[in-house]
Amino acid sequence: MLEQFLHLVRTRESVRQYLPDPVHPEQVERILEAARLAPSACNAQPWTFIVVNDPEIRNKLADATSNKLIGLNHFTKQAPVHIVVVMEPANLTSRIGSVVKQKHFPLIDIGIAAEHICLAAAAEGLGTCMIGWFHETTVRNVLSIPAKSRPVLIITLGWPANEQPREKRRKGLGDIVRYNQYQSG
Repeated sequence: MLEQFLHLVRTRESVRQYLPDPVHPEQVERILEAARLAPSACNAQPWTFIVVNDPEIRNKLADATSNKLIGLNHFTKQAPVHIVVVMEPANLTSRIGSVVKQKHFPLIDIGIAAEHICLAAAAEGLGTCMIGWFHETTVRNVLSIPAKSRPVLIITLGWPANEQPREKRRKGLGDIVRYNQYQSG
C-alpha cells in the first residue's frame, strides 16, 4: 500500500499542458470528497471549493492568471476545469490559535486540502497545477465571492497532454531531514 502511495507521489506533477477532453463529474466529486476529508486546525474547515467548468467563466479566470509581460500561466485556458479554493473565516478556536501561535492556520489547512485534491486527481489519472499568481479582484468579481471570503488558490484540472512525468529534482533526505535537533551543516 505504501509503495502505491509513493508511486502516486513520485508521478504527480504540475501539469501545464492539457488535452481538451472533458473531466467526468463523478471524478470531480470523488476529488472534492478527498478535499472535504482533509484535516484542519480545530476542525475549522476554512474553505469553499468553486468548480468552474463553464468555458466562458473558465476563460475569464484563465485571463486573471495570465501575465503577458512575464508569460505566466497561459496553459490555464487548456484545462477543462478550474477549482478555486476560497478561504473562509475560521472558527473561533482556530482564530485564537492563529493569534497565540502566530501562524495563520487557515492557509496551512488549505494547503493540506489542496494537496488532497492534487493527489486524488492523480489517482484518477488526471493532472493538476496549483496557481497562486492571479488577479484576486478579477477572480472575486467573476465568481461573486463575498468580501468576508478570499480566493487564495486556483487548481487547474484535466487530462495531461504528456503521459510521461518529468523527473523530479528534489533535495536528498540528508539535506532536509534532521533527527532530535537542528544541526548546522
